[in-house]
Amino acid sequence: MIPNPFETVREVVDPSPPVSDAVKYTTCYMCACRCGIKVHLKDGRIRYIEGNRNHPVNKGVLCAKGSAGIMTHYSPARLTKPLRRVGPRGSGEFEEIEWEEALATAAGWLGEIRGRDPRKLAFFTGRDQSQSLTGWWASQFGTPNHAAHGGFCSVNMAAAGLYTIGGSFWEFGEPDWDHTRYFMMFGVAEDHDSNPIKMGLGKIKGRGAKFVSVNPVRTGYSAIADEWVGIRPGTDGLLVLAIVHELLKARRVDLDYLVRYTNAHWLVIQDPGAAEDGLFARDEAGNPLCFDKNSGALASALLADVAPALVGEHALPDGRTAVPSFQLLHDRYVADEYAPDAVAERCGVPADTIRRLAAEIAHAAFEQEVVIEQPWTDWAGRKHDRMIGRPVAMHAMRGISAHSNGFHTCRALHLLQVLIGSIDAPGGFRYKPPFPRPVPPPVKPAGKTGQVSPNTPLAGPPLGFPMGPEDLLVEADGTPRRIDKAYSWEAPIAAHGMMHMVIRNAWAGDPYPVDLLFMYMANMGWNSSMNTAGTMAMLTDKDPATGEYRIPKIIYADAYASETIAYADLVLPDTTYLERWDCISLLDRPICDADGAADSIRQPVVPPDRDVRPFQDVLIDLGVRIGLPGLTHPDGTPKYPGGYPDYLANHERSPGIGPLAGWRGTDGSKGGKGEPNPDQLARYVDNQCFWRHEFKPEERYFKHANKTYLETAVSLGLIGKAEPIILQLYAEPLQKFRLAAQGHGAVVPPEGHRARVERYFDPLPFWYPPFEGDAVAEEGYPMHAITQRPAAMYHSWGSMNAWLRQIHGLNKLYMSRERAESLGIADDDWVAVTSHHGRIKAQAKLMEGVNPDTVWTWNAIGKRRGAWNLSADAPEANKGFLLNHLIAELLPERGGGYRYSNSDPVTGQAAWYDLRIRIEKVAADAPGTVAEPTFEPVATPPNPPRATAMLRFGAPSGREAAE
Repeated sequence: MIPNPFETVREVVDPSPPVSDAVKYTTCYMCACRCGIKVHLKDGRIRYIEGNRNHPVNKGVLCAKGSAGIMTHYSPARLTKPLRRVGPRGSGEFEEIEWEEALATAAGWLGEIRGRDPRKLAFFTGRDQSQSLTGWWASQFGTPNHAAHGGFCSVNMAAAGLYTIGGSFWEFGEPDWDHTRYFMMFGVAEDHDSNPIKMGLGKIKGRGAKFVSVNPVRTGYSAIADEWVGIRPGTDGLLVLAIVHELLKARRVDLDYLVRYTNAHWLVIQDPGAAEDGLFARDEAGNPLCFDKNSGALASALLADVAPALVGEHALPDGRTAVPSFQLLHDRYVADEYAPDAVAERCGVPADTIRRLAAEIAHAAFEQEVVIEQPWTDWAGRKHDRMIGRPVAMHAMRGISAHSNGFHTCRALHLLQVLIGSIDAPGGFRYKPPFPRPVPPPVKPAGKTGQVSPNTPLAGPPLGFPMGPEDLLVEADGTPRRIDKAYSWEAPIAAHGMMHMVIRNAWAGDPYPVDLLFMYMANMGWNSSMNTAGTMAMLTDKDPATGEYRIPKIIYADAYASETIAYADLVLPDTTYLERWDCISLLDRPICDADGAADSIRQPVVPPDRDVRPFQDVLIDLGVRIGLPGLTHPDGTPKYPGGYPDYLANHERSPGIGPLAGWRGTDGSKGGKGEPNPDQLARYVDNQCFWRHEFKPEERYFKHANKTYLETAVSLGLIGKAEPIILQLYAEPLQKFRLAAQGHGAVVPPEGHRARVERYFDPLPFWYPPFEGDAVAEEGYPMHAITQRPAAMYHSWGSMNAWLRQIHGLNKLYMSRERAESLGIADDDWVAVTSHHGRIKAQAKLMEGVNPDTVWTWNAIGKRRGAWNLSADAPEANKGFLLNHLIAELLPERGGGYRYSNSDPVTGQAAWYDLRIRIEKVAADAPGTVAEPTFEPVATPPNPPRATAMLRFGAPSGREAAE
């Protein structure tokens, strides 16, 4: 029948069709932001994810990553069953086994090592959010060889803050978005803390506050900045200290703030060559001394009623002289070497711009002060009618951290904030609980000689904060006791460990061989390693004398078929984040904001549809099987028979302190601190999976010296004592290491390390060129190469996500249009990029918003063929690439001497962004040419769900149909 052409057709469109028949709340895991989400289900399957408007982190805002979590959950790259290697390591040849066999095998390996030498287990985890559990498990096992990803991510940022102000950026603090009038952002990519930063930038842009972004690349946040400062990589510290120079010369620093809250007035002994040179002068009770202008005599610097001098030379009772630490600071930074004209060329920032930035900071801080009419009481009981702040806020992250000079750069940035009085003041940087903590936190790393014994827990945690050489983990001859060489003379304050060195050191047997490498969620066979090709070779290398692998056994746990799976002997398949209980704990990386303490959980939204188990449950099961005392009763029965959720509700790290702070006490009436509550998880679920304690208005600023806040923090279990936390402009622990390098004290470095320790353990921040650029000929490698992390991907976490792959399916090498044209390079030309370590080939893309001496690309987009269950023609595996191939894990060889790791000399932070390269156009390539280097494809694990060419949600994909 022919339709009537004159008939009006009326379509009925339902503008709000039912999306789901059930909704569950949980916490996102698509990056480290940890936003609250509402997961909609239909017919028992996940249908839609939206932000939770009531959640303190994101308040309903959700990014592309969070929304696309559904495609990560239903990814065809998910592992489906435990695997045992049957072919050569690296071949990807596995057979499926049952869980009992997998757990018995792992427990057998672990138990034998624990009974013989616990150090022979190297247990390292990636960007998981269960580090309070994994670190505690390692302590129970007895191995000091544990760390997570911080050593190759941001330990410079964390350690510099914790040794200066008792907190830092990211999880430790945030800008005062509501009051700041001048905001500076250094080296921040879009994948960290993305939703709170986006909301905060919206606030300051709406209020007309100025936003300055300092970054070699103008992407993401930098693209909306009022001013972009396209600095040369690795010179941020020089820029910051030039600003300090200008502020000191203009006398635009907050002297009252320095006297009240810092060690600026503490007297430093001036006795060159002596054992106490550069240490603080102290009285008989151990209190630091100052010169009191009221009495004209020395006095305890900790007294509330002194009027201390900040400059001048003063005689000590024993005849030695001392000067206030501020005098040393002032004299260093007013020197000509830090003048804008002296640093401009090296930074790539005009001297006039540096002077203007300093003037703008001073104007905002001192001419636009913020006043909040809120009385408060300081630590000494002094009453203040109002809260007065310096409205200059700063935020920084990996871009300034991932350099071999990053520790001192990050310290310099905190020093700048302290000098203008903006730390935890209205309009400035604000602490997020559980910070501030004492500077540094009073936790020392365990693993010294005598602290590691068979079948015995460590005396403390594997990670901590050394206060001097006596806290290092070294043998009597100075050699390292940890496999990664953290807390050795190579990296004395490696507060997060040195994960990037584990595989190389284990392969080399330096400082000793290990028997088992146990990794979780750490793609060390690809994008999380330097010297990628070398690392893969090390994982498969055999000892010619024995024919056995140099790293005898490898266990790897993950939810997805990453590049590293092929190198494991035993694979323990994890669940997705929507299939398990999890904890975002105040013991680890909580979700607090400056106005309140908070934590959260994940609950299973759907049950697993594969034979997989949550890694946390597996770890507890293994602990029971090998008899870890914290997980078993004396008769060997489990303390937490319900697995990880049982542990979350009932475990106590210390009396009243457990993984979760909400609804503690037997009746759930206590917050922060209290007895275990068996119904705790149910209370979290009833409250949309989070808990938050709101601070009173009088507690919200000056937390380091706020009596009411400090007392509240003690009651919540955040700190041990309600004592002021004194900001450390001058870091005495660093001077103790320097004195050891000069031969003083009972613990001194071996001769070969002394010059390095003496130079870099300066108690005041200073700038020096990044190591790689200083070691190679600049004319041979004239350009810098760095990565940026895109808003739609978090490291390699989006590798298996069909929606996010449409946004970043491949990466190109971005460079300055002007520089490219001078080299004869046009858009999409293929170029060769060469470092002192290797060579890659990639396609170039020209742009304006990049420092002319810098090339960059998106991080972790390039994939190895066969991994992640991607199709053979996947663009990520054919035209995508990694800069990792160009980066060496050791510094360039110079004269055959000892080769240090490619890391910061203070903290061991991986120096990813020190890379120097040259770039050249290569001959014209035929269509379809792939990026180089190429590697043999990785075999796909047995029976995974098959990939599909359809990227639409709900498209059938063989075994896995995500409808």
